[in-house]
Amino acid sequence: MRFRLPGRRDDVPAGGGAPAAPGAAAGSSAAAGPRTAAGAGTAAPPDSGGGPAPELTGEGGAGDPRRGDHDATVAPAPAWERGERVRSATRTLAIASAQLLLICAAIVVIGWVLGKLWVILLPVILGLLFATVLWPATRFLRRHHWPPALAAAVVLLLFLGLIGGLIAVIAPQVADQVTELADQAADGIVQVQQWLQGPPFNVDADQLDQVVAQATDSVQSNASEIAGYAATGASAVGNGLINLVLALVLAFFFIKDGPRWVPWLAAQTGPRAAPHVAALSQKTWSTLSEFIKQQALVGFVDAFFIGIGLWILDVPLVIPLAVLTFFGAFIPIIGAFVAGAFAVLIALVDEGFTVALIVFGIVLLVQQIEGNVLQPIIQGRGFNLHAAVVILAVTAGGSLAGIIGAFLGVPVAALIAVVYRYVRDVLDGRHPEVAGDGTHTQVRGDDEGAVLTRAPGTPG
Repeated sequence: MRFRLPGRRDDVPAGGGAPAAPGAAAGSSAAAGPRTAAGAGTAAPPDSGGGPAPELTGEGGAGDPRRGDHDATVAPAPAWERGERVRSATRTLAIASAQLLLICAAIVVIGWVLGKLWVILLPVILGLLFATVLWPATRFLRRHHWPPALAAAVVLLLFLGLIGGLIAVIAPQVADQVTELADQAADGIVQVQQWLQGPPFNVDADQLDQVVAQATDSVQSNASEIAGYAATGASAVGNGLINLVLALVLAFFFIKDGPRWVPWLAAQTGPRAAPHVAALSQKTWSTLSEFIKQQALVGFVDAFFIGIGLWILDVPLVIPLAVLTFFGAFIPIIGAFVAGAFAVLIALVDEGFTVALIVFGIVLLVQQIEGNVLQPIIQGRGFNLHAAVVILAVTAGGSLAGIIGAFLGVPVAALIAVVYRYVRDVLDGRHPEVAGDGTHTQVRGDDEGAVLTRAPGTPG
């Protein structure tokens, strides 16, 4: 449609009447006659020259002989249901927004509660991780008719003896070579200064001395703050030792009484929920155990081959660096990077740039073989998280809880993935509580106690 503005004098021909469209037929004036007559008797505006006033109408279009001021719109005319649909969509959006806000508020509250209980949760989590490592040996002894308490105590003492033996082997080497490495590091700093003074940098010696003096002054001015950081670090080490001892005590009870946990937990629920509780508990435990075993194998392979390379190149602190590489594997991607960086740094300080470059090549080769060959093979039976998810989990854990958070980030992400997949399968009606042999867990017992048994078919 085309719409005309009122008072347009060029729309009215000199003789009055309806305006003539360009190229219109001779009878167009007659066709417009009735419409003009509708306005007969209307006083003409003062500037119209005495002729009849132009018709004020919203009509028009391709067949209208009059010349309009606006072209017709290409949008369709609104339907009567449009308003109702807009209100329905707005109502749905408002409900979804309120639900999302409630979920976010619940997550914030849960995070706040977990933060307040972190002092209790951390030893429990570490105890569970220790239990996943110690349980296979404990289960072996229990199957050979060892009492649960004796089997758990023997395995835990052997584990502590192994850790103590590693520390006894590593500590003397570090103590013997730390002074030599410090002197070599000072020589390395002097070499770097000489390198910067030569081409292509040609940095003046006075400028380097000024930078060193500024750094020294900065350290001296912040001595009290640095001392506060040192005290905080010492306190953190003390709390870490307390958490470690408590985690080992909890691990002892977990491997001694652990088989009773799932029956007790399932017995607290109803008959419909018990199979899901038992199945989900088993899946999360299997995932956590699989993660520990996989990362231990990866760490051993990395530590072995990198240690062999360092030993051949006569780099000092071979055993400490190999142990660091082994434990660094439990923080995927980032841990291996940090351990490799330490090896390259010590090689640079002790042996020079060429050996450091060779060590860098060895570390890079071993990590590429691990990431592209070993990881896909050993993770075939376990969980599989994308590398981006692993990096985000480690980063988030490290920002929330430091080194412990970086260590726990990937296991927590894996457990969240297990729970999500289980719930998804339940919603899709796939019965994840049913094992591969077609049986499911159910609780049997009386007032004296309850046990878990296997029943065929799906639970009712």
